[in-house]
Amino acid sequence: MRAIGLLRHGGPEVLEVVERPTPHAGPGEVRIRVRAATVNPADTLIRAGVTPIRQRGTEPVIPGLDVAGTIDEIGPGTNSRLAVGNRVMAMVNPTRPAGGGYAEWVVLPESWVVPAPAGASHAEAATLPMNGLTALHALAQLRLTEGSTLAVTGAVGAVGGFAVQLATAAGHRVLADAAPQDADLVASLGADRTVARGPGVADRFRALTADGVDGVVDTAIIGAPLLTAIRRGGSLAYVRGGADHPAFERTAATRGVTLVHAYVHDYDGRRDKLDLLRRLADEGRLSLRVADTFSPEHAARAHRLLAAGGVRGRLVIEW
Repeated sequence: MRAIGLLRHGGPEVLEVVERPTPHAGPGEVRIRVRAATVNPADTLIRAGVTPIRQRGTEPVIPGLDVAGTIDEIGPGTNSRLAVGNRVMAMVNPTRPAGGGYAEWVVLPESWVVPAPAGASHAEAATLPMNGLTALHALAQLRLTEGSTLAVTGAVGAVGGFAVQLATAAGHRVLADAAPQDADLVASLGADRTVARGPGVADRFRALTADGVDGVVDTAIIGAPLLTAIRRGGSLAYVRGGADHPAFERTAATRGVTLVHAYVHDYDGRRDKLDLLRRLADEGRLSLRVADTFSPEHAARAHRLLAAGGVRGRLVIEW
């Protein structure tokens, strides 16, 4: 089979189409004929070596955390609700020996795979698993009660957008940041109020509340400056970086704010969580936004566009 891999870390140019053995489903597993794989910031960190992973010895490293396609093989003795021909989606952990989702076929435990949202294209379905699960995990970690006020940074992005929509579906009041040209889009996702993004955003969030927001989902990785927007006893969920700095942790503790890490791989194999996202998408509560699609041979171009910023929606590789 073809896959997209790298033999050395570096810029987008290190990505190449490589040949790998076609995998087969074993007991408890299903095989997906991948039709779409989303390009995420995590993939660029793997490619650059910022997030080093070990796969099989000297074989190419295969990035990719999201796939969508069809079931074309079910392992012997596997008891599954899925059938050959079903359209499905899944999150892949690229640190596993077989690598990530940038491949024509991916074999996963049956519990990692759920039906794709009804009516969604393969490209649209592929944008949901990793980004949706990250947002879902962030909100779960915050432990907000219904009617709480939540601020979301980076709301126009994939994780931020899902956080806005999931929080709205949960009955929270949502404040979100946006550039002027994105304000209408963020409002359409369900934000009750939008404020200008950039320096001073914490003050603008704070101005919309009496004592500060109850929680923050910080997908823009702003970090410590956001603490002034949060009431004592509130919490901040970060997706990566930032809160690893001891000074940030000390300041948060001084202000009575709890820091929580939205670590998506805590939801590896959580069919219940991924199926919840599927149901919400079916109900029209989650928007599946595809910015552009690329052939495997143009994966490097997709990585360059993502690094350049300004992408609204997700870039997707189609097989």
